[in-house]
Amino acid sequence: MVAPSKTIWLCPGQGAQKVGMAKDLAERFPAARQSLDAIDERLAFRLSRLMFEGPEEELTATHNAQPAILAHSAAVFAVVGAAVNGGAVAAAGHSLGEYSAYLTAGALAPTDAAALVRRRGELMHTAGTERPGTMAAILGLPTAEVEAACREASRDGLVAVAANLNAPDQTVISGDPPAVAAAGEGCRVRGAKRVIPLKVSGAFHSSLMAPAANHLRVALERAPFRNPAFPVIANATAEPVREAGRARRLLADQLTAPVRWVACMQRAAELAGAGARFVEIGPGTVLAGLVKRSVPGATTVSLGTADEVARFLEGS
Repeated sequence: MVAPSKTIWLCPGQGAQKVGMAKDLAERFPAARQSLDAIDERLAFRLSRLMFEGPEEELTATHNAQPAILAHSAAVFAVVGAAVNGGAVAAAGHSLGEYSAYLTAGALAPTDAAALVRRRGELMHTAGTERPGTMAAILGLPTAEVEAACREASRDGLVAVAANLNAPDQTVISGDPPAVAAAGEGCRVRGAKRVIPLKVSGAFHSSLMAPAANHLRVALERAPFRNPAFPVIANATAEPVREAGRARRLLADQLTAPVRWVACMQRAAELAGAGARFVEIGPGTVLAGLVKRSVPGATTVSLGTADEVARFLEGS
């Protein structure tokens, strides 16, 4: 294919998993199958079988969903990465997708990245068990109003925070269940169109994840990180990361910090300049949709299925 001169890789996060994911890729592209096999071997269990066949309840468990989504992104990248012909100028991933983004930049091997997110998922699940939390999506309300509702609801030691700043009018809140419920009601009063409770095993990207973050720092320090070949936009700061040590620190901070996705997309577009294309690799098309709401006029493509990958390689 004739690749665009500048590519920004986008990597999805938890929630994009579904039974059957990456199965068609493995069947059609040997490089995808080899990537999935290597991750299976590193994790010492057949993650790919769980991805292909389920059961859904087991695939959705945090410690399985996270490596499954990364493995899908890695399988796509194994097939299309070389086709970009050195045109990648930046990468970004939503929450666990940030690990996949470092994979595209050569900072982490796919097998090491899979082991890290498997550990990350285990730690987050444990933190959620020890102090149960929840999350809810707020639609149709500016982020500043959502943050105000969270501040009002955070009292008596209970926490509610804006956790995922996904679009100017789409924010996910996180924290203790009573505080999240109160914040959701506050958002309704302020005019939110919808408040949607999410099925999660903890209050991700809030202070309730602090115990997980402390343990994750140890795993990140032990991981064989390299400096990325091109900048990766960090969730926690919305700034480009070019050095392995900083990547480790910000990936640990990410567990308790908000995912500043709107700012990440705007910073990536600014960094890449005119003519760049956002290429989403992995399950689903959510990130491509969010880009268009944060960066008007952005060119996007989503690569998750074998047919999508084949068309990309053919240049259509």
